[in-house]
Amino acid sequence: MAGCSRQSTDRSYDHRRAEPKSEKMSASSSLPKLPASRCSVGAASTFLFVAALLLSAFVLRSDRPLFCSLPARRPPNPADEILSALLHYATSSIVPQQSRSEISISFDVLRRRAPCNFLVFGLGHDSPMWSAFNAGGKTVFLEEDPKWFQSVLRDSPNLHAHSILYPTQLSEADHLLAAYRSEPECLPPRAHLRGNRRCRLALADLPAEIYETEWDLIMVDAPKGYFAEAPGRMGAIYSAAVMARARRGDGVTDVFLHDVNRKVEKMYGMEFLCKKNLVAATGRLWHFRIPPARINETSPGLSGFC
Repeated sequence: MAGCSRQSTDRSYDHRRAEPKSEKMSASSSLPKLPASRCSVGAASTFLFVAALLLSAFVLRSDRPLFCSLPARRPPNPADEILSALLHYATSSIVPQQSRSEISISFDVLRRRAPCNFLVFGLGHDSPMWSAFNAGGKTVFLEEDPKWFQSVLRDSPNLHAHSILYPTQLSEADHLLAAYRSEPECLPPRAHLRGNRRCRLALADLPAEIYETEWDLIMVDAPKGYFAEAPGRMGAIYSAAVMARARRGDGVTDVFLHDVNRKVEKMYGMEFLCKKNLVAATGRLWHFRIPPARINETSPGLSGFC
């Protein structure tokens, strides 16, 4: 299983500085005058330098805070993600879009594999839930609508999400499916994502961490795919298949595809995620378990992914 990266939590502290009371000194003060010699100045400088070194070493190595107003930093606690999700849903009348039976399929896999690397195409009311199910792991969301992106993060600022662009429209789905076989950069063994502009189905300009992370689970529940000008999920489904087949570590990649009652999701799911990999289905959700591509599956001459 790929290692899971945790993100540190920055905490802002309220540094309150107490101002010392000023006391007026009399001009006739009888304090003794110290001789200003080079030796005394040098000794004082040496003392201050050594004291600064000792103080910095204490601050860096000590397990306890130096000042009461500066609490010790703690690593992120997975329980915080769970508690945040509980608070979110306890104070909201909006529920996740997927049904209980659909959520249960992904939940059972996450319960077995978490903490893990979980990539979700889509950002919405169910995002805090998915992040909490993978508490302590790496859950990243990809969203194409900038306004919706800002709206969700305003309510759930701790979610790890990116706003991205898709190069396709739903109206192109049939043409793209018919044409991809004639482009070698779309087919195994040359199929890849980053910078692949010869294959229009490849999401070539995602954030670097998406390409650099080996994903254990991928959820395709976006982008929009219910009107002609919408991006459609063609690129997301194709890219999920490429990521899963390129897996270097042991095990399989669990891919969940939602809204399979629609023509494009069903057609592209069968084409790229493959019926032989379909292990569960309920409602509008299909669950695929995709193994890494074997040597004989990456040889030239293959006409597709299945």
